[in-house]
Amino acid sequence: MTEYLPDELRHQLAAAHRAAKRKKSTRSVHIGDEAFAILEMSENGFAVAIDEAPRLRGLVDIYEGPRHLYQALIVAASEDGDLMRYDFKRNTAAVPTPPVDFELAVDRPVGLLSKA
Repeated sequence: MTEYLPDELRHQLAAAHRAAKRKKSTRSVHIGDEAFAILEMSENGFAVAIDEAPRLRGLVDIYEGPRHLYQALIVAASEDGDLMRYDFKRNTAAVPTPPVDFELAVDRPVGLLSKA
């Protein structure tokens, strides 16, 4: 295969590759009412399409489909071609229940039975 492709074809191939990544992506970053697809994710951060997302910063929520995974504090790290990379300053796993400030007893009642 030749390495010399016309620029127009190279740009079309890159756009098709980005569209396929976006379509395959299940994770998204939410800031306020806006959501952006996460194209790459690692333990240190994530990357989104540079042309879709504004320069994000601060507290964001990360979802996989409808499930809330993390609440993270992020900073913009670098531009990497058509991706904008963000680093985590803090990345906390989301839990479905609020934290308790007391110890739960092991033998606590699970439910109450009615007298009916």
